[in-house]
Amino acid sequence: MSKVNGLTRGDVRRNARKARLREMVPVSDAVLGIDLGGKRQAMVLADRDERVLWRRSPQVRVHELGQCLDAAADRAARAGLAGITVACEPTGARWMVVQELAAQRQMPFVCVQPLVSHVAREQQDLTGDKTDEGDCGLVSRLTWELHCYVPEQLDPAWAELRAAGRDRAVQITRATAAKQLIRDLLALTVPGLLEAHSDPLESATWLAGLETIMDPQHGGELAAVTAAGWQGFAAAAAARLAGWDGRRLGPSAAKAFAALAGPVPVPRMLRAVRRRIAGALEDLKYARTRRARTEAEMITMLAELGIDCERVCQIPGLTPAGLAAILAETGDLHQYESSSSVVKHAGMSPARNQSADFHGKTKMSRRGRPALRLAAWRATWAVLRHCDVLAAEHAALTSRDEDRLADAQARVACAASLLRWIYALITHGTSWDPRIAAGEHGHDHAITA
Repeated sequence: MSKVNGLTRGDVRRNARKARLREMVPVSDAVLGIDLGGKRQAMVLADRDERVLWRRSPQVRVHELGQCLDAAADRAARAGLAGITVACEPTGARWMVVQELAAQRQMPFVCVQPLVSHVAREQQDLTGDKTDEGDCGLVSRLTWELHCYVPEQLDPAWAELRAAGRDRAVQITRATAAKQLIRDLLALTVPGLLEAHSDPLESATWLAGLETIMDPQHGGELAAVTAAGWQGFAAAAAARLAGWDGRRLGPSAAKAFAALAGPVPVPRMLRAVRRRIAGALEDLKYARTRRARTEAEMITMLAELGIDCERVCQIPGLTPAGLAAILAETGDLHQYESSSSVVKHAGMSPARNQSADFHGKTKMSRRGRPALRLAAWRATWAVLRHCDVLAAEHAALTSRDEDRLADAQARVACAASLLRWIYALITHGTSWDPRIAAGEHGHDHAITA
């Protein structure tokens, strides 16, 4: 741990962060703590000694709080204070409305994490009593103690990228659910179909064949499908192939047709299964189509934001879509102090449990943005298969004699390394170099390379 003037780099960064927060919450101002609700808000104005100067619980929606902010500023001025700092918890999307109202009035705006409020509530009142009026006072006190943060303010381009990233994640979840349902239902009725291909739900031919088998005109009767013969089945499957982005029928079509003559474990469920699988296929096709369109749009957005996607994706296994999904959650990487800040933002930093000679189990903190953690986790699987540097790191973490990690733990560490690489390539403008990634060169070499 390097030190400058007796301070670690972490000390210097924390001191700088506290100084920036004190500029947002000057001692000459009052703090307006707000507990946000749907149609009712709770507000308290307090000075640096936590004396309550003004309290209101207006029956208004969040976008109607402008007059309340003006009234609070007027009350602070009459108390001899220079202005007010607005603070609240990041409740849903309501906090962004308050952020905009404060910006229009040139009022500093900060947020207090709900977890910090929860812990502070337990510290001051062991009964666990929770009220809106009490919470707004708690937010005000925590703000004075600088247990707050300055929330990001996305510009329209980054906000659109984040929205597209969330849509992509929804489609991945939707497609996964459809695949799991199809597997379960086929195992109940026609298990032989699952053996027609090594990875059936990724085969356009197999999906087109399944869609043909589950056609409503057959009424859930496999005999009606086989009665048309192989030629009729192949022609019907070929007609559906384009809907699954396929070009020509593969050998799995013949295997699927042959599987129809196999045993049916629960024949009475065929009609019900046919209906459910037909619906799942529709969901899967929609999710695949929408995901592909969304990923193309996200890659275009990266170019508009000035991200050199081709250079960053020199990391083996990292796709432009995977990079876009990660950046959709991080936002502009230049706003972070270091790569470690990005890892902490994802909740992938280690949470150690050590004291004196005691060394407890180190876990993942999980205190961060879950969507970013998921995007990094998904991207890591592909990078591990193609990147020798990351594969070597995973092997070393799972095979060392001391503090050996389980497979999942090692993958988390690899995902954190991937985030650090992306941060370095984007913020320093460097190109991918496996020697730097493997630690064969120092940090200064990585920046100047």
